[in-house]
Amino acid sequence: MSRRLSILASVILLLFVVVAAQSAYIQYIHAPTLDASASNPRNNSVSSSVPRGEILAADGTILADSLPTGVGQTYQREYPLGNLAAGVVGYVAPSIGTNWGLEEEYNSYLTAHAQPAQNFEQVLAPTSAADNVKLTLYPALQKIAQVAMGGQDGAAVVIEPQTGNVMSMYSNPTYEPELMATPSITATNAYYNKITKNDAHGFPPLGLLATQQTFPPGSTFKVITTAAAVIYKPALLTKYYPKTNFFIPPTSTLKLYNDGGTSCGGTVQEMLPASCDPGYAHLGLDIGAQDMTQTANAFGYNSTPPIDLPRYQPIVSNAIFPSAASFKYNIPALAYSAIGQENVRSSALQQALVAAGIADGGTIMTPHLMQSIIGTDGTLIKTYADSVWKKPLTVAQAAVIVPLMEAVVTRGTAYGIFLAQDQVAAKTGTAQTGVGNTNTDDWMIAFAPALHPTVAVAVVMPFQALSAYGATVAGPIVKCLIEGALAIQAGQPSTGTSSTCSS
Repeated sequence: MSRRLSILASVILLLFVVVAAQSAYIQYIHAPTLDASASNPRNNSVSSSVPRGEILAADGTILADSLPTGVGQTYQREYPLGNLAAGVVGYVAPSIGTNWGLEEEYNSYLTAHAQPAQNFEQVLAPTSAADNVKLTLYPALQKIAQVAMGGQDGAAVVIEPQTGNVMSMYSNPTYEPELMATPSITATNAYYNKITKNDAHGFPPLGLLATQQTFPPGSTFKVITTAAAVIYKPALLTKYYPKTNFFIPPTSTLKLYNDGGTSCGGTVQEMLPASCDPGYAHLGLDIGAQDMTQTANAFGYNSTPPIDLPRYQPIVSNAIFPSAASFKYNIPALAYSAIGQENVRSSALQQALVAAGIADGGTIMTPHLMQSIIGTDGTLIKTYADSVWKKPLTVAQAAVIVPLMEAVVTRGTAYGIFLAQDQVAAKTGTAQTGVGNTNTDDWMIAFAPALHPTVAVAVVMPFQALSAYGATVAGPIVKCLIEGALAIQAGQPSTGTSSTCSS
């Protein structure tokens, strides 16, 4: 009997320990997360009874504010620019207890919270207010991207290479955030159910295609393959690859054709501007799986870009490049991966960071959307501190790649797209996708001015016709965004100098 009592006492004691541990976890460790959660009824109550802080664009345009509903002392979120920045700014949906995007990332600042005491009276009676969040985004660039895409699915990212400031991040499909901010759960659900059935390619309208969705980067990945040669086997830069219209990788009988079956080859100086598939497939094999994988990882592949969007929401996806071990028994896969096909996938954000890394002398700065946090009285509370994310190249190594990307514009696949005075360096990409390669994902990455870059851009337009190309589909969008960004940086009108870029 005493043995049974001893076991029972031990079990009861263990249960008390479990309860105490769970209580400590909830009250001390998990408390900040629960306190900030959009599902916390207190937060929903506060957000409706007290105005949230404003979200402002880089030029001061209001992207989100709160207006009185006229029903008691309650407020509802308003998004003056509608769907233009919805994917990034996000929404507050009080009826379903959900926040999204920057509304969630900076929720602790945007909801009313205790303010520092300014006098003795406020020490005795603390005041609460919400702060405002100013972003790095420019609505004019968002509009340029929206108009240039013409309602097609796609994504565009514009970054300042030296700071990581995201000047623009536009995605389609998009949505109207105010229709998610309604206090009616019936209306919110009805709108959600309506828009989730609309996109032909199954992309979630409430998402952010620029960071969530990944696609084969096609020939834009050849910039990374070139970087691998520069870092590990620079002698390959001057190796002559025979001109041919196809390449058969070792252990394979399949012919890897150049686009259109045309013949190409030569050194890297000739092959990158022409985007020679057979030559670059061969180059990738010469570099080797280990060095190719290490270089892709050094540029941020297989890592999550640390942009300031909620970590627990699936907003930011990793770009993917296979492990070196995966190529051991599949040599042809390395040939295809070297030209951005096979199992290689990337987001528009990641490819913009690749361009920015070359532009900034081999350094990739941490991308960010928040510029500063400002108090209700205009006090500067916090500014974003720029930081380095990756450093895949030295300044000298990056300088080898810049003129090769310039040649893409002056005599290669992007010839005739850009204005000469913008001094653009670029790389096009066209990845065959779909069952039986019936579609293309069309890309372009670029930066300008080439010798002193202040803007880097990536555009992806998925599910295009088989006859489409990165140069013809993504190129005009990149052109307009570069013109607009350079104009903003020069303090000029941001619609671009070409009539085709006017919004």
